Amino acid sequence: MTKSFLLLAFIFITFIATAQNKMKSAEELIDKKDPAWTTVEGWIKTAKNKVEVLPVEDIKAKETLYKVQVSTHSSMGAIVFMTGGLLIDDGWIRILGSGNLRFNRTLPDWNKGKSYKELGENPSFLLIADDAIGGFYLLNGGGLGKDLGKIYYFSPDNLEFEPLDITYSEFLGFCFNNDLDKFYEGNRWNGWRDDVSKLKGDEVFNFYPFLWTVEGSDINKCSRKVISVQEQYSFNLDLRKQLGFE
Repeated sequence: MTKSFLLLAFIFITFIATAQNKMKSAEELIDKKDPAWTTVEGWIKTAKNKVEVLPVEDIKAKETLYKVQVSTHSSMGAIVFMTGGLLIDDGWIRILGSGNLRFNRTLPDWNKGKSYKELGENPSFLLIADDAIGGFYLLNGGGLGKDLGKIYYFSPDNLEFEPLDITYSEFLGFCFNNDLDKFYEGNRWNGWRDDVSKLKGDEVFNFYPFLWTVEGSDINKCSRKVISVQEQYSFNLDLRKQLGFE
């Protein structure tokens, strides 16, 4: 069992414990001796893919950290406390932090009403990131499978929750250094980078024909429009139900 897996399991144990115990203050969650940001920042500096760190206000960072109840000793806590979010490949992937004018969503607020109703509840998953084509990355809290602490991809081209068999820290490595052209093969259209760079952090591209259909297999022949990420997420879930996936 790897150290990163144990750390992710601890994140969810901490989140679950808040249902019975008093939530820790932001000050208690700030690890001043061994913060993970030092390590994460090093990864960003050596990343092969373009990574933009969005700034965050101190008050907002503490408020968000308190809601998440994750120590800054973890990579997730570091992202939440030190950033307004991360934009990968000119915004193709957006990793949730404490929010920013360009990425106006926080990790806990985006999950509220989706993975939990009130702070302190036991989430079966956490939405940690999403991409410009309406795909969503989730951290498994037990609701997606037995692999607690592992990342799944809710894919727009098949509407399945695909297990990636990586932890949150490994997911950061995936975003920073993986061949994203290969991972998203067939889902990047001609001129995508310029189009995506103009998207807001709460917007995605919606395609027709749908990417999961035979007619939508060639993304360059699909029409696309900008819609809210909330609309796309709800739409994906509704389609799964209509198609009998649930």
